Amino acid sequence: MALKPTIYKAQVELADSDRNCIESLSLTIALHPSETLERMAARLLAYCLNAARGLEFTKGLSTADEPDLWRHADSGEIEQWIEIGQPDEPRLRKACGKAGEVKLYAFGKSADTWWKINGDAIAALPRIEVWQFAWEEVQALAAM
Repeated sequence: MALKPTIYKAQVELADSDRNCIESLSLTIALHPSETLERMAARLLAYCLNAARGLEFTKGLSTADEPDLWRHADSGEIEQWIEIGQPDEPRLRKACGKAGEVKLYAFGKSADTWWKINGDAIAALPRIEVWQFAWEEVQALAAM
C-alpha cells in the first residue's frame, strides 16, 4: 500500500511592493512521503514570490513531466514553469521548450557545488531565471 501525502495548510499575508501586490493567501500544500519539510518550505516560498492568478502547485515529485509549480494561460499554454531544488539540465531544457518563462529556485547544502558543475549549461538556456535560497533560511521556514 502506497503512503499518502501529508496535507498542510498555510495562511500567508503577502505584501510585495515591487509588484504592487497585497493578498491574504490560504494555501493547501501536500507533502509527498519522500519529500522533506525543507523542500515543501521552498515550494511555499517560491509560490509567494510568484503569486499570480492561476499559479498552482502540481503533483511535483510523483510526476516526472510536471514542475513543482506552474501557471497556465486561459488558452491552456504553460506561461510559467517553476522548479525547486537541483534538477538536471535536460529537464530544464525541456521546460524551456514548453513554457514562456522558467524559474528555478535552487536550495540545499550542496547547491553551490551543484551550480559550479551545472551553472554554465543552465545559464545558456533561453527564458530561464535561476535563484538560490539560503539553506539556513529554508530550514528556519520549515521549522515554522
